[in-house]
Amino acid sequence: MSSHPTPHTDRSRDRFPLQIKYIVGNEACERFSYYGMRSLLAIYITGVLGATQDRATEIIHYFIFANYFTPLLGAWLSDRVWGRYHTILWISLFYCAGHGVLAMSDLATSVDSKTWCLYIGLGLIAFGSGGIKPCVSAFVGDQFRADQGHLLQKAYGAFYWSINFGSFFSFIVVPWVKDHHGYGWAFGVPGILMGIATLIFWLGTRHYVMVPPARQTRQAGFFAVFFHALAQSSRRRPGQGFWGAARDRFSAEEVEAAASVGPILGVFAMIPAFWALYDQSTSTWVLQGSQMERFTLWGFEVTAEMMQSANPALVMILVPLLTLGLYPRVGRLATPLRRMGAGLVLGACSFLIVAWLQGRLDRGETLSLAWQILPYAVLTTGEVLLSTTGLEFAFTEAGKQMKSTIMSFWLLTVAAGNLVVAWITRWLGTGDSAVTESRFQMYALLTFVVAGAFAVVAHFYRYRNPANARGTAPA
Repeated sequence: MSSHPTPHTDRSRDRFPLQIKYIVGNEACERFSYYGMRSLLAIYITGVLGATQDRATEIIHYFIFANYFTPLLGAWLSDRVWGRYHTILWISLFYCAGHGVLAMSDLATSVDSKTWCLYIGLGLIAFGSGGIKPCVSAFVGDQFRADQGHLLQKAYGAFYWSINFGSFFSFIVVPWVKDHHGYGWAFGVPGILMGIATLIFWLGTRHYVMVPPARQTRQAGFFAVFFHALAQSSRRRPGQGFWGAARDRFSAEEVEAAASVGPILGVFAMIPAFWALYDQSTSTWVLQGSQMERFTLWGFEVTAEMMQSANPALVMILVPLLTLGLYPRVGRLATPLRRMGAGLVLGACSFLIVAWLQGRLDRGETLSLAWQILPYAVLTTGEVLLSTTGLEFAFTEAGKQMKSTIMSFWLLTVAAGNLVVAWITRWLGTGDSAVTESRFQMYALLTFVVAGAFAVVAHFYRYRNPANARGTAPA
């Protein structure tokens, strides 16, 4: 046997698989459709539908909650029934239908009928977007061979970059379409992009590596192993751990995969606090921006809705800067959990800045919308540290048969964060209290407390993947 590497390994182990371009292209168009539609909601609900700021905040965050709760269904369909490829392809059709309903709402003549179109359209989009969400991110990892694990960190960086490439242009183009052609076209353009996204994904079909669902591989899921271990807990032998009781029925691989879930969920439990802050850039930050003076950039007038483009623009700069520049240089200091903890702290800091701006507005000062660039820069840095790292952490720490399930739990942290915002707004709301200095300060304080708790959890966490403990790319 030759000791030299095979030509296959020597030439291709350091190159991205060909099919990644279809997934990245699909993601860019899908995110354009999602964020383009979402960019309109705050002003549409308060302006066209005549709702209060608090009511608009509730609707938006309940919608985002649904987007990130339905991944549980998508992950189940993917892992147990259809596989990731078919789940993405078929559920995308519901996504397209939701955009169509929103576009048709412009033909409705009454506020009630427009409101029903809004609810139905958002419901279909939430099912479509949420259903494919855990599958797409896990599908990226499926395309890499075992000897290409060192490319995963860069791959997820590129994946996240494509998300922000699509959303950056959506935040500029869709509000412009609304200002010049009305809400019908503004909601319709994202629908067209979602159709293109589905087509791009389908075009890559013959190139994809398709991991069979557990139904075909006959691998047990997390809950089957967990409940059996729980039922057998009273019969455990001395010295036998909780999961050891499941080994009489399930294979070592199945038990190990199930055992990987608990510690990861312990980390995830702290993450909703960040998303409770981050997703307010779509609601309360836009409503704050509508109280500020528009500014002109390169001859182009920037509105409160367009200001949301600052986030993806900064992400496209920060992802390669941190992934390719900073992380390799700081080594062990850039372990996944340290990056995520720093992201939580920066999220809280951004809300201190927003609270300061809101206090000045409440005192009657006139502020340029350009001031929001400062909190956007701080929040976006926190997002890159936490979100891109979270995708990498979830995929590399999860057992082989649990990857879509773990991804869905990661996305569930976003759902929980948005549910917190909706509940707080409902409990403390007085009509227009969601956009106040004290409310922003409260969110910042809560997140600082959670960041402290996260530091404790991170200290006791033991990585399953040794490369993560070294702060290096997954191997």
